[in-house]
Amino acid sequence: MGRRARDRRRQQQQRQERGGGAGGDQAGWAGGYPEIVKENELFERYYRELGIVPAGEWDDFMAALREPLPATLRITGYRSHAKEILHCLKEKYFRELQDLEVDGQKVEMPQSLSWYPEELAWHTNLSRKILRKSPQLEKFHQFLVSETECGNISRQEAVSMIPPLLLNVNPHHKILDMCAAPGSKTAQLIEMLHADMNVPFPKGFVIANDVDNKRCYLLVHQAKRLNSPCIMVVNHDASSIPNLQIDVDGRKEVLFYDRILCDVPCSGDGTMRKNIDVWKKWTTQNSLQLHGLQLRIATRGVEQLAEGGRMVYSTCSLNPIENEAVIASLLEKSQGALELADVSSELPGLKRMPGITNWKVMLKDGQWFEEWKDVPSNRQTQIRPTMFPIKDEEKLKAMNLERCLRILPHHQNTGGFFVAVLIKKSPMPWNKRQPKVTSFKRAKITGDTEVTAANSNNGSECITEEPTLAENEESKKMQEPPPPSKKMKLFGFKEDPFVFLPEDDPLFLPIQKFYALDPSFPKMNLLTRTQEGKKRQLYMVSKELRNVLLNNSEKMKVINTGIKVWSRNSDGEQFGCAFRLAQEGIYTLYPFIHARIINVCIEDVKILLTQENPFLSKFSSETQKKVKDMAMGSIVLKYDPDPEKRDDLQCPIVLCGWQGKTSLRAFVPKNERLHYLRMMGVEVFKAKRKEEESESKTEEEVQHRLAQTEEGMDVEDKECDLVTKMEAEIGEESSPSPVEGSAVEVENKIEDLDQSSKNANSHVSQESKDTDTSNVKD
Repeated sequence: MGRRARDRRRQQQQRQERGGGAGGDQAGWAGGYPEIVKENELFERYYRELGIVPAGEWDDFMAALREPLPATLRITGYRSHAKEILHCLKEKYFRELQDLEVDGQKVEMPQSLSWYPEELAWHTNLSRKILRKSPQLEKFHQFLVSETECGNISRQEAVSMIPPLLLNVNPHHKILDMCAAPGSKTAQLIEMLHADMNVPFPKGFVIANDVDNKRCYLLVHQAKRLNSPCIMVVNHDASSIPNLQIDVDGRKEVLFYDRILCDVPCSGDGTMRKNIDVWKKWTTQNSLQLHGLQLRIATRGVEQLAEGGRMVYSTCSLNPIENEAVIASLLEKSQGALELADVSSELPGLKRMPGITNWKVMLKDGQWFEEWKDVPSNRQTQIRPTMFPIKDEEKLKAMNLERCLRILPHHQNTGGFFVAVLIKKSPMPWNKRQPKVTSFKRAKITGDTEVTAANSNNGSECITEEPTLAENEESKKMQEPPPPSKKMKLFGFKEDPFVFLPEDDPLFLPIQKFYALDPSFPKMNLLTRTQEGKKRQLYMVSKELRNVLLNNSEKMKVINTGIKVWSRNSDGEQFGCAFRLAQEGIYTLYPFIHARIINVCIEDVKILLTQENPFLSKFSSETQKKVKDMAMGSIVLKYDPDPEKRDDLQCPIVLCGWQGKTSLRAFVPKNERLHYLRMMGVEVFKAKRKEEESESKTEEEVQHRLAQTEEGMDVEDKECDLVTKMEAEIGEESSPSPVEGSAVEVENKIEDLDQSSKNANSHVSQESKDTDTSNVKD
């Protein structure tokens, strides 16, 4: 192996020496995969024969697949800051890209996706490698990384944005995301729930599920950026995800979802432009092996869909075995309970191809089969009857398979994708009798209400409900027997419990009094992650998620839920309250707080965000007057825009702060500070420098000030290293280094303040450090 490694290095050096000019530049532009030949004869033969590409467009189709995928980004739509970020992008960062050349190629101006609402999605011809490595784009890259960490921007492939849009989500909808990791689509769903920012607790919620225990922690990290009390991450096999129960007016009812996103695992041949390995690994065998799993997951999804609800089935594959074949089989066995929705008028501007009604099955050796009867017995374990199109013309016509969407890469410079929108008109044939709710035994609640996150002994436990004799006899009489179900297995790490605060918990009274909380504040929704000892953090969920948690502790493995709203501060007790406000949950809490609010002007905000512990004398006279008679401790700092001053920031800001004896400070994470400063027009760009002396000097200053900053503060749990690596597909953030010009003071001070206010993923299990980053889905 040593000799082979040396040979590979020598060959690589020789290639670099020979092709240092244009060839090397082109390789870098394409993302650094010059050694993989983008050819696959079987792939071309298969799709030519199926005819999914219109006549005369084959060459364009293949040429597009060989080009690198454009970088795309999406601005978080529900936040009040979305318009400000869009303005900042268009007026500042995009303008700086005009007439710019990188590696000898001109950078095209970013363009908005015409079919995405309100210009909130953009694409550019810049690859991820160019964005990370090019000095000319360093400023733009830092902006993307920082805003992504805040949750204001998401790096997401364009076609991946389509399924959530076609779900037509409203804030009151109960939503299930069946195969959610890494979470880009889940984030879209959360945004849609919070369409009205004036409603802190929408009636709807998102339950995001993934079968991979380790990938669930990446999903948590993505969801936590959006600071929503309406998201729960669970860990189950999507094909056997359990029926959940909720309490409705004192009686138990089965939870049916209004919207379900079923983005199933697939062969991924629509991702060839970014996953270059697919070129050499592609074979029809991948689709044949996945078809059964995809059908089981989709079947489980429609079983849990409410009547009148909508489920979107999607893959990043072009293969009809994974697409139309699954939908046709699902429609056939639904016996009219499901129908394909006509979404041709939705997302105007999106170029799409209709679903196909005729296809064939091919083995990896190139052998074709047109009908199930042609398949020899020794191949019938690989090929199943559900993989073939329906032969009954009348049935086929009634299915309206042409209502499916197939996105081809060359039509609008994207990846390949497939989407089908299903509407449930009546219960599935095997569920005509509504499921009988079986109540499980639960200990009488005394004191804290505890919900265990997982009942896992030695890594796994099977939970099954044994039917009674009467139910057995009744099921025999049913015309359609239910499909066989798999036993639910719980595996992975055992999570800390979710413990709801009881009504009379003495912990809450000082908090309520200190912040003058409104009587309507839903204190019953507060929870902690510890049953014994001091409660260090308080989290909050919506009333609807509380209902789900309390009624399903024995059948559901919850990885994470809740938004942090208060954090214990050892210095706070002497001022009347042991808990300070957490920035993560301030926008949820603010409507209920009636005391300890200080309205500040924009100049005060700049001081708070750029200085460590500024003296009160540095603030405006109005702020000094308000602070004068207020006791020390945690406070809310509120900025309201002045409509007459159009040059000032025109979106409101709510910050958590701390009032000392002679000073006032903000407890805000670094990237959120940078975000607000950018929106106010303050230059925060941090340029790279190679001078080691300057770097070491800066590091010493940082360490010195850091020691001062952390004194007397409750330092949050540090985020897992691996989760940080897996976050934000844009790339790694550059290491601390000196900055130029006017940005020096701003950036250095923000770097110091970051350690004292980090709060991302504060209650994500530390075992997620072992998470495998492979096979991450868009």
